[in-house]
Amino acid sequence: MSDSFLLATRIPMSRNEFEQWLDTPVPEPSVIANPEAMFDGWYWDGKPADWAQAEADATPREYFADCAGESPYLTYIVLYRDGALEAYLMHFGFCESNVYTALLMFAAAGRCSTAPATVLFWAETSGALREPDWRGWLATLTVGPDGARFEANRELAATIAALRPVEERFFELVGRMAVVEETGDPDYSGVYREPRFLDPAFQAG
Repeated sequence: MSDSFLLATRIPMSRNEFEQWLDTPVPEPSVIANPEAMFDGWYWDGKPADWAQAEADATPREYFADCAGESPYLTYIVLYRDGALEAYLMHFGFCESNVYTALLMFAAAGRCSTAPATVLFWAETSGALREPDWRGWLATLTVGPDGARFEANRELAATIAALRPVEERFFELVGRMAVVEETGDPDYSGVYREPRFLDPAFQAG
C-alpha cells in the first residue's frame, strides 16, 4: 500500500454556509450515523476506526490555517469555489489525527450543504484519484443536510468527475512546491496560503 493517504470532497453550499462551517467546532463522532463502519466493505474491511484520534475544540478556520505550511508531509487544498467547499488533502503516512478530524469537519459541512456529497479516503503514491470501481478505496463518507454515514456501495463516477478540477489544482500546488524545494531552503507556507489553494477566509483564523 502507498504511504500517501488522501481525503477529497466537493460539498455544495452557499458562501454564507461556508463561512458558518468555518466556525463550527469539530463535532463528536456521533455526527456520523455509523462511525464504527468507516472501513467496512473496502480495502481495510474489518479494521476498527479509532475516533479518539480526532482533535476536539477546534474549528475548520483555526485547524486548516494552522495546517497550511506546517509540514511538507501535509499538502492541503481547502477553499470555496463555484458554489462549493472543495478540499483535497494529502498526508505522507496515515496521519490518524488529521484524517479523523477532517472527516468529522466534513460531516459537519454536510449539514450546511445544499445537496448530498461524498468524501473519499484512499492511499495513492501519485496523489491522483482512482477509477470509480477500484476496490482499493479505504472509506467513502456520504454527507448532506440529512446527516452523514459511511457507505461502501456508493456510485462514485459523478463524485470523481466533480473532483477532477480540484485534483488539477492539487497538482498545480505540488508543482509550485517543487519549484520552492529547488531553492535549497524551502518554506512552503507562502505557497500553501495562496488564494488558489487556501481560501482567504482562513487568513482570519
